[in-house]
Parts: sequence; structure tokens; C-alpha cells
Amino acid sequence: MSQSDKKVARARLVAGAADLLSRKGMNGTSIRELAKHSRAPLGSTYHYFPGGKQQVITEAIQFIGDKVSAGLAHSLKAGPVSGLRGFLAIWREEVVRSEFRAGCPVLSVAVEEPAGEDEMAALLVANAVFNDWMHLMAAALREEGVSKAQAEQIATLVVASVEGTIALCRAQRSVKPLDQVSRQLEKLIKNAIRKD
Repeated sequence: MSQSDKKVARARLVAGAADLLSRKGMNGTSIRELAKHSRAPLGSTYHYFPGGKQQVITEAIQFIGDKVSAGLAHSLKAGPVSGLRGFLAIWREEVVRSEFRAGCPVLSVAVEEPAGEDEMAALLVANAVFNDWMHLMAAALREEGVSKAQAEQIATLVVASVEGTIALCRAQRSVKPLDQVSRQLEKLIKNAIRKD
């Protein structure tokens, strides 16, 4: 197998782990389950991730964090409202594509109690991912003249609201919560920009 093939195989496992986390959470994700889910030999899974479950979970959270950050940063080029819409569109696509079976893998790690020090690494990465999303949104708001304190508060509200809304969408089997939260957050952002 070439180096390129190995990179592709490893990336497929990381993406598979992110998908498993979004559906089953950290406790429901194992190396054996990942191999089955990704249709990969169990031995090769351990080969690519000698650190075991924690390594693959941490890399999966970083992978999804980077992917969403890139999409959010791209959407924010057109301003905070566009960024919000792009952020919501990412999660709308995820819940609809999965027929409401998947949510945010970062949230799944954040809401589960770490079983030990090893699992704390995944929680620290989840925190860094959330902080990155909030930083991107706050920076876009600051560019529109919103004060630093208010920009940070709105960014926190956006990320927390969207993450909670994803859970509501899964429970209700509907994107209606995303539509409702989207309208209110857009109003909030527009008002903040007008006032400052």
C-alpha cells in the first residue's frame, strides 16, 4: 500500500470515528465498532491508532472541528449573519443527511463524563474546538463594530444555541428548531451591529 493509500485509509477511519461519535457518543464508540463501521480490518485500525480509542476520538474531534471552522470562516467572509447561516447550514445538512440520527460529535464528547485521564484529552480538544468557533464568530462581530464583550457573549450564545438546537432536531425529528433559532439569532446579530 502506498503512502497516499495509507493516508486515505487513515483519513477514512478518522471521518468514520467522527460519524460514530455523532451517532453513538464517546461511550458507544470503540475501535472494534469503528473498524466495522468503516469496513476496515481491525488490525489496521490499531496500526493507524496505536493510542487506541482515545487517539482516534481526539483526532476525530479535531477533524470535525477543523472542517466546521473552515466552513464557518468561509461563510463569515460575507459578515456575521452569513456566517451564522453557514454554521446552521452545516448542521442542518448533517441532521437531515443522517435522518436525524446524527448530531455534533464535539457535543457528544463534551456531554459525557470522562472515564479517566485518557478521556480528558478528548474533552480538552472539544473545548478548543468550541472556543475556535466562538472566536471566529466574535472576530466577525468585532469587524462590524460590536464591542469585544458583546461580541464574545453573542458568539457564545450562537455556538451554545446551535449545539442545543441540534439535540432538539434529533429529538423532534425536525429542522423546525434550527429555523426558529436561526431567526432569533439573526435578529440579535443585526441589532448588535446596528447599535454599535
